[in-house]
Amino acid sequence: MTGILNAPFEIKYLATGFFAVALLHTFVVSYFAKLSHQYKEGSAAEAFFHLMAEVEVVFGFWAFLFLMTWGILLGPTDVIHYQQSLNMTEPLFIFCVMILASTRPVLMLARQTILAISGRLAKIIPVPAVTLQFYILMTLGTFLGSLITEPAAITIAALLLYKMIDAEKIDQTLLYGSIGLLFVNISVGGALTHFAAPPILVVARTWNWGLVDVFLNLGEASIATVLINATLFTVLFHKKIKQQLSPLQTTTGKMPVWVTVAHLLFLVAFVATAHYEKVFFGLFLIFIGLTTVTRKYQDALKFKEALLVAFFLSGLIVFGSFQRWWLEPIILALTEKALFFSAIALTAITDNAALTYLGSQVPSLTDASKWALVSGAITGGGLTILANAPNPAGFSILSSKFPSKSLNAGKLLLAALVPTLIATGCFLILGKF
Repeated sequence: MTGILNAPFEIKYLATGFFAVALLHTFVVSYFAKLSHQYKEGSAAEAFFHLMAEVEVVFGFWAFLFLMTWGILLGPTDVIHYQQSLNMTEPLFIFCVMILASTRPVLMLARQTILAISGRLAKIIPVPAVTLQFYILMTLGTFLGSLITEPAAITIAALLLYKMIDAEKIDQTLLYGSIGLLFVNISVGGALTHFAAPPILVVARTWNWGLVDVFLNLGEASIATVLINATLFTVLFHKKIKQQLSPLQTTTGKMPVWVTVAHLLFLVAFVATAHYEKVFFGLFLIFIGLTTVTRKYQDALKFKEALLVAFFLSGLIVFGSFQRWWLEPIILALTEKALFFSAIALTAITDNAALTYLGSQVPSLTDASKWALVSGAITGGGLTILANAPNPAGFSILSSKFPSKSLNAGKLLLAALVPTLIATGCFLILGKF
């Protein structure tokens, strides 16, 4: 079966064109949200524009249109073969781990841990409880990503931050500043191990990086970045944090220890089998069974939010390999410092894991260039929602706190700029490239 074109056609240019349109779409989702309000609720037009205002839908939607266009132009055979060749392990893993990390037992444990630490610190430091909790969330909460993976960490951090935010009280500066700080610190805070941050995970095996290699080369700068960012933000916005955020409260209900332990064991199992989708998805199905028999101790599982995030990332993967034609020459032409800065900029418009993966396909990269590329990729991971795979998960949870439930890409970019500049300075001074 053939398409309407018989002449040779470079499909990579078509893919890049659709990718560029999708990227532009992320900057105008708020416009689509406003547009949807002009139509009768429940009408086809209102539903369509509301769908276009969901930032998690953007890349999956345009990836679908790209594949359909490809099939119409050249026939469906190559499209099917290409789709079958894609590795969708990461979206599937994030779908599973996001649902698990957002369960009541896990969140209760995280909340009680933050309350315990902030309670002890309050006896030493005369600071309001809400300020201490916010600081702990943006430091320990983001470092947690190095242990349980960034998607799980941002899910927990975003859900706890959600409980602290009153949409009627918080202003745009603190709202966007908080999500910008969260995105940057999650991207950098997960870089202490070789298995937790997507841009490191995808190259660790190819470049033979282990836990020690990653910690020694990235750890110092990552720790400095997270601590400096969180400290400066908390100090500068301490009045707004005190006035506009609500402190986390101790939950009244009790959670059986065995239920919490069971959830943590499943989380460990998910992380340990993150490379093997058939294994962790099988475990996930067993976990769903556990939530059924422990329904008394559960809230509604976040299937919708997790599915939207997986759809977003799947769209990025569809486009990813077709961007090699313009990304690879840039990577090869640059010195280590130039590569670091270019990686920061490129990460804003293409998923940082896709960027480092393409770099791993370049055989002539020096060790210094490898560390420069990865350092730049994690440094720029908070600039846009597509810059780092966990970002859509964080926004999906916090979306109802934003006007029209849509994210203004320009405001996010501005909010993440200062934390990103601090990360840039830390990696330039402490980085190993």
